[in-house]
Amino acid sequence: MTDPMGWVVKKLKPWWFPVAALGGYEWYARTIGKNSDAIAPPTAAIKAFVTAVTDGSLWGATGFTLGAAALGLLIAAVLGIASGIVLGLSKRTARMAFFSIEVFRPVPSVALIPLSMLVFGFGLRMEFSIVAFASFWPLMILTQAAVQQVEPRLLEVSRVLGLSPAQRAFKIILPAIVPRLFVAMRLGVSIALVVAVTVEVAANPNGMGYAMMIAQQSMDPSLMLAWLFWIGVVGYAINFGALRLERWVNRRMGAVA
Repeated sequence: MTDPMGWVVKKLKPWWFPVAALGGYEWYARTIGKNSDAIAPPTAAIKAFVTAVTDGSLWGATGFTLGAAALGLLIAAVLGIASGIVLGLSKRTARMAFFSIEVFRPVPSVALIPLSMLVFGFGLRMEFSIVAFASFWPLMILTQAAVQQVEPRLLEVSRVLGLSPAQRAFKIILPAIVPRLFVAMRLGVSIALVVAVTVEVAANPNGMGYAMMIAQQSMDPSLMLAWLFWIGVVGYAINFGALRLERWVNRRMGAVA
């Protein structure tokens, strides 16, 4: 029979360090740093967070950031997975594209902000174009690597059956690379959110990153800390959801197999 107290202790173990760290920061902010304009205790950040929830500013900014990240990731996924399949199946195409990929892939996504602003101006299109650029490369490269590891006999069977390239991609390649594809998508999700917030902090007057910058410029550290905490929670929730979806799909594929 399980020990209830042991079960509770086991569940609470991961929270000991965060709670202790927050408690220590609360003490520091209220004692040593109480006269600082750059430090706010976590309790003040909670109050600022509740205010942002009730006045609706939290939901508007969160919706904009997630919308831009999702649109950019969707474009990157479609183009990246398609390109990765083509490069993984054709060694000749991969050799021809190698130089171009190695030239453009290292370009930092934030370096495209001036160009994107010039083309699209401020707003959603500017942001999701940069997110798409940043997310495209890991999705393409990981998809290419996954396709190259597909069992060669499966490809031979598809050729014998006379499947078209599109049929081969949808009926043979994609089902075979689903587990690795989810790893690539989880990486893409993280990159999309990070880049979206970075663009908002640097240039775009919308979203969670911009709201955090406004709090900093207004000398409101409690609100800035609240936004920082909320961005972390959103990132964790998205990653947790993607992980659960990956496990569910893997179980379903295992059951089918």
